[in-house]
Amino acid sequence: MRRTSEIRGVHTLLPWLLVGMGAISNIIQGETPNPWTGGLGLLVFNSLYVTLVFRAFVTRAREHPGTRWCLAALGAVTCALGLAYGDNWLLFFPLWGLAAGAVVRGRALAPVMVVITALAGVVAARDEGWDALGIVYGTFLSGMVTAAILALSETVKELHETRQELARAAVDHERLRFSRDLHDLLGHTLSVIVVKAEAARRIAPRDMEAALGQVSDIESVGRQALTEIREAVTGYREASLAAELDRARGVLTAAGIEPLIRESGPPLSPQSAALLGWVVREAVTNAIRHSRATRCEIEVRSSAERVRLVITDDGSGVGSTPAGSGLTGLAERLAAAGGTLSSGPAPDRGFRVTAELPAEPAEAEGNGECR
Repeated sequence: MRRTSEIRGVHTLLPWLLVGMGAISNIIQGETPNPWTGGLGLLVFNSLYVTLVFRAFVTRAREHPGTRWCLAALGAVTCALGLAYGDNWLLFFPLWGLAAGAVVRGRALAPVMVVITALAGVVAARDEGWDALGIVYGTFLSGMVTAAILALSETVKELHETRQELARAAVDHERLRFSRDLHDLLGHTLSVIVVKAEAARRIAPRDMEAALGQVSDIESVGRQALTEIREAVTGYREASLAAELDRARGVLTAAGIEPLIRESGPPLSPQSAALLGWVVREAVTNAIRHSRATRCEIEVRSSAERVRLVITDDGSGVGSTPAGSGLTGLAERLAAAGGTLSSGPAPDRGFRVTAELPAEPAEAEGNGECR
């Protein structure tokens, strides 16, 4: 695609060589003194012009010192032809300006065009007098307009490439989001199934009815997991904090861990509740897997400025997971929302996860309740 745009740009500048048809006509009609010299000069001019045009659309070639020398040589030939023949040969000055506008970029363009325009005026005034103003105007305009058009074209191309890069980044971000969601969903669900299966195995010998209840819960959890995975695939699932707190109570109890859940303050916005719901799910899953705790406290406190979630267990296990998943991934999510997530040993004993978010207006007013 880049190569195609380069070829298209070259083709837009090459037809301007037809401006020199008047000089060719003078040679053919015998109106030019020393026609062989004029023809050789015309050949050298065209060769240098074509070389510059092709090099102008390749960044490395355009910035090479040899390109500047080629532009200077084109100027020397232009001035020599203009001084020797005048008339139609003065039209090569606008072509020199056009080549300069294609090759020279940035702040260097203005002084270069001033020099080229001044030379065009001096050489043209020698034969044309005040009519040289047309050559001066054409030289300056051709260089500046060419530079402006090419700069705009390059800007559009860069914007197009940036848009493609942003699209690729968005795809990568969505893949990362989905992988994290899937990790959190399956990690929590499988932990619940394992805990309830162990509970059913323990109580089956003495209470078959209760064991069947645990098996029924396993079936419900599995069905719910299927629904959540479908919702995660379509991007519509939000981890409701209230639902996650209810699940946390049930799974902690089934795992033999006493849950204590407290909520206070105004209701949370859907965005904050969704993020904190993921934190509850991940922290409770880790507590069940690693902590060997007997008690787990979950406290949600919200105010007009901040929302704070603290999950503390009295176990001795490690609550972190490898980078890019689990609590590490959730820390990145909260940071993107202006919040923080920290985890580590509790002051007395056990493990603590603390999440904070800036408060956002909720859709409905009300007070939290102790659960």
